[in-house]
Amino acid sequence: MQDKEEERSLINVEARLKKEGYVTDFRVTEDNRLCTLKGDKSYSVEEVRIVDFYRFEGETNPDDMSILYAIECTDGTRGTISNSYGPYADQNIDAFLKEVEDMGKNLDKSDK
Repeated sequence: MQDKEEERSLINVEARLKKEGYVTDFRVTEDNRLCTLKGDKSYSVEEVRIVDFYRFEGETNPDDMSILYAIECTDGTRGTISNSYGPYADQNIDAFLKEVEDMGKNLDKSDK
């Protein structure tokens, strides 16, 4: 079982996820695709699933908040992407992950 204090640290959560196979770092492009930072692969909304997410608040400044997503793609590629909250958030990341989330909800409904 993970120590709650360890789960509060972005660095510790990233290290744990890497041990679990989430080794790829992602970014979202302006044309609404999830790409590896190396740029060798890219994925559409339909090819991406959010496995989990973790929210973090800055220790000294509550405005310094971020979220880390654990992502799995249809080809088995697993990795992470992070974003800030509020005015510092990357709108491309927010929009892409909202579409992924909405698509996942629609898939869940069709399974019933």
